[in-house]
Amino acid sequence: MRKNILDLIVSDSVKLNERYTLLKLTHDSPLPRMYPGQFVEVKVDDSPRTMLRRPISVNYVDYESNELWLLVAAVGDGTRHITSLHVGDILNCVLPLGNGFRKDFSTGERILLVGGGVGVAPLLYYGKCIKDLGATPVFLLGARSSRDLLEMDCFRRFGDVHITTEDGSAGEKGFVTNHSCLSEGNYDFIATCGPKPMMKAVAKFAASVNLECEVSLENMMACGVGACLCCVEKTTSGNLCVCKDGPVFKTSDLLWDLC
Repeated sequence: MRKNILDLIVSDSVKLNERYTLLKLTHDSPLPRMYPGQFVEVKVDDSPRTMLRRPISVNYVDYESNELWLLVAAVGDGTRHITSLHVGDILNCVLPLGNGFRKDFSTGERILLVGGGVGVAPLLYYGKCIKDLGATPVFLLGARSSRDLLEMDCFRRFGDVHITTEDGSAGEKGFVTNHSCLSEGNYDFIATCGPKPMMKAVAKFAASVNLECEVSLENMMACGVGACLCCVEKTTSGNLCVCKDGPVFKTSDLLWDLC
């Protein structure tokens, strides 16, 4: 797939809480085709301590309004600078990068999408695309507390939403892998993104019920094109770069210990 380097214009910046900001970006020309699970590499200007671009998942693409959404967690100098941008500012992005989630679903299939923390980001656009195919997305989203739940109204537009919080302030108390919807629902496929321990637990559940599962890995990335080798993951096909060969992998292809 062709990669583009575009100066995108900030059309809106929504501070969701003290840590997360939703950036909406547009361009004078139509945005290129992007798929759920892909990401962009963002150039951080005017931040002397930030040398490299920052990889950020595609949160949503609205082709009618020609907008790309990025859900950004302010965790370092680079991302803090990105979240400080205002409407009209320019953000230089390389896009789209990586591969995406599976997209060959049939009408009536139930697809479970499990996310934790900022890992919920790629699941919003994925849920929209699944619904457009006639299948049914079911979201299982986890956070530390109700204050950390993100874009709930957006997720509810596309499917049922189940919630866990570690402190019990919303939904069921505990972790996503303890939620009752896992045992109560009949699913045809599972996809997940979030902290690696959570994804491993989801992969273990999927294996226990003989379901295909895909994960979107969040290994440290620098170049975004497989040149620097800092994001390598061990797989059944050898060491692969998450940025180029992923970030989405079938769990059956990963050398994870799920015992």
